[in-house]
Amino acid sequence: MTRGDDLRANEKAVELVPASDAALRFIGWVRTPWRSRDDCPRQGRLDGPECRLVLDVVWHDALCGLEDYQTIEVLYWLDKSRRDLVLQSPKSDGRTVGTFALRSPVRPNPIGTSIVKLERIEEGTLFVRGLDCLDGTPLVDIKPDRCAFTPKAPPKPGEAHVQEN
Repeated sequence: MTRGDDLRANEKAVELVPASDAALRFIGWVRTPWRSRDDCPRQGRLDGPECRLVLDVVWHDALCGLEDYQTIEVLYWLDKSRRDLVLQSPKSDGRTVGTFALRSPVRPNPIGTSIVKLERIEEGTLFVRGLDCLDGTPLVDIKPDRCAFTPKAPPKPGEAHVQEN
């Protein structure tokens, strides 16, 4: 939906047909202290307030082993974001750039990501620090921090390759 009444100088929106090419299955909800975008921090901080990722009960077993990680990646659906801007003018500096050159929540598919500090897990709820989204934001996925993995070196010439299952 295009809303021309709230565009900043030099911003450009486009008319979009309703999306029908993908479906997400939300796994729970994000609980934060922020109720409006003006209150929400621009970037999360690992020493920020404790927030919660509340998973639907069907996903509780999927958390097994996640407690071994200090940081995790959280993906969430920015359901309050508009999706029609191709040019944006961030209020912090007034310049105009393309949507894909920004980390703005305003994007065609408003998926937010944060690397957060995992404090603890209790009964399907993850207590974390480092989020930057509104209270009630739908939770899309949780992954171990990609930096926590050390890739295995490929076998050297002449070494047997052992395949793990």
